[in-house]
Amino acid sequence: MLTEERYAAILRILAEKKAVTVQELTRILDASESTVRRDLVALHKSGRLYKVYGGATSIDNNYSSSEEDMKTKRELHTEEKIAIARRAASLIRKNDFVYLDAGTTTLHMIDFLQEPTAVFVTNGMPHAAKLAAKGFKTFILGGRLKSSTEAVIGTEAVNALKLYNFTKGFFGTNGISTGSGFSTPDDSEGLVKRSALERASHAYVLADCSKFNKIYPITFANISGATIITDLLEDKKYRDYTTVLEGENS
Repeated sequence: MLTEERYAAILRILAEKKAVTVQELTRILDASESTVRRDLVALHKSGRLYKVYGGATSIDNNYSSSEEDMKTKRELHTEEKIAIARRAASLIRKNDFVYLDAGTTTLHMIDFLQEPTAVFVTNGMPHAAKLAAKGFKTFILGGRLKSSTEAVIGTEAVNALKLYNFTKGFFGTNGISTGSGFSTPDDSEGLVKRSALERASHAYVLADCSKFNKIYPITFANISGATIITDLLEDKKYRDYTTVLEGENS
């Protein structure tokens, strides 16, 4: 099959399925994995698809407004989240005053915290309980509890954040794109993220590979507004916009 024929076949498959893996394309096209990966890179660079970890998604499949609950999120990309969390926790130093955003990856961070002098503020209910159980001095924001993400949100939380000056802040995100920055589906949750990030001297967004080239309704920070910590950066263009740290698997 000629190169352009493979390109057409890949785009036709994506038009039908919205997402496809390298393994699926290797089988369907009867081509080698290296050939398929080269085709995906070329199509990504030409703006005809989004290359993601292990495959590709269609251009019109990168926008979403829905969100899974915490129970579902805990079961997704677990190994990647643990690698990211380990790397993020290693950045905390003596006497750091840290904001820990609600979310599954930031929750994993607590398992790797080793600096006893660090103090934490969080809007995550499970985060506060876990931090306190490990003996860390912990403050939790007041406000309305969002049951699906177990996050405290609302005006009270935003106002409380005005009192704090964090040395570091660690945040979750639903989507990352160069044009729309870091985004989330919920406006109230996005406002808390934005308010906390603005109070942090050093902000870090923790995101596994599935979050890249995704856009949600509410942008809470520009791409240059935080360092990204991820498991594996497939799309190197993000290094042109901000610092990217990759996690450790061991």
